[in-house]
Amino acid sequence: MIGFDHHPSVVKERAYAARNYESLPVVMTRGEGVHLFDVEGKRYLDMLSAYSAVSFGHGHPRLVAALVAQAGKLAICSRAVHSDALGPLVEKLCAMTGMARALPMNTGAEAVETALKAARKWATVVKGVPEGEAEILGCDSNFHGRTIAVIGLSTVAQYRRGFGPFPPHLRTVPFGDAEALRAAITDRTAAFLVEPIQGEAGIVVPPSGYLETCARICKEKRVLLICDEVQTGLGRTGTLLASEFERVKPDGLVLGKALGGGLLPISMFLGSTELMSVFTPGDHGSTFGGNPLACAVALESLRVLEDENLVERSRTLGPRLQEGFRALRSPVVRDVRGRGLFVGLELIPEVHAHDVVLALLERGLLTKDTHRNTLRFAPPFVITEAEIDEAVGTVGSVLDGFARA
Repeated sequence: MIGFDHHPSVVKERAYAARNYESLPVVMTRGEGVHLFDVEGKRYLDMLSAYSAVSFGHGHPRLVAALVAQAGKLAICSRAVHSDALGPLVEKLCAMTGMARALPMNTGAEAVETALKAARKWATVVKGVPEGEAEILGCDSNFHGRTIAVIGLSTVAQYRRGFGPFPPHLRTVPFGDAEALRAAITDRTAAFLVEPIQGEAGIVVPPSGYLETCARICKEKRVLLICDEVQTGLGRTGTLLASEFERVKPDGLVLGKALGGGLLPISMFLGSTELMSVFTPGDHGSTFGGNPLACAVALESLRVLEDENLVERSRTLGPRLQEGFRALRSPVVRDVRGRGLFVGLELIPEVHAHDVVLALLERGLLTKDTHRNTLRFAPPFVITEAEIDEAVGTVGSVLDGFARA
């Protein structure tokens, strides 16, 4: 954009904000449906959805109305008292997911931390693992957030560098290899934490039957299966939960991002009765967790998901996006993979994905690169077939330019 470096907000951000992000050279000011608009009025097709947080589109009128109505009544009261908004939300979410109980938090990382605490205490008080010895297994190239415990489980060097020491008894196994999981489990293993599809790693889909086999192994070994569906949950992969694709019901489930309707943060850890019963009053909490404002928006988000058949839209539009990319037959594309409206376009090493992202931004299409030199495509579910085709055409035109170069 013209004068980007001199925009007052950018100048102030660079002067006063911590430099933990290298944002794209654009300043957004407004969103509507599947589009974002910068401060100069240029329109962008949003194929990122804030990493799946804006699955319902920007400024969905029903969600905005729910936000305004609840804000005018009661926004925050803490869980020192009951509110009339939390109960209906957890009832609805448990009914939709088949889980017994839910524990509300604010961000996906907080919900993952909650899952780890629950798993460790379950292992100690139920399974009989000695105090302080419960271990958590994860997968190589995982992404579960940025907290100390979670990055202790990460295999990405930059996420870990300089932030140690990390909590003990955190180990990883290769993603997609169920037998490696079996071999890694010990009598002190509390849980296996896994993304049904790895998002940050490059939209990596495991082999067919992987999650089902992992679930069977965990059951045999009396290990909790915890699915992190912060990015993949609530319709992103064409089913309500990505774990449903293989008919798996985990012991614990982590949700976030889209649950807030693209308006504010809320996350949830859900689990079986046995797992959730390890929490007693005072064990865990959050001042903002389960606040009425977030609960009202989340409940309306779940209703919109059902009323507008958005899971079905993701299931039917996803193949159109993937097939469109494959039909480009671009020599700079190494692989197209994904499920539903969660698609990765991996490029050959000679073409840097970040350069393609910048070229797409110039053409009015917003996406972001991720690991393995991959472009991430996760548009709002309200995107139309015509807008899918528009996105494919724009990507094809930009890739042609890189192929010629």
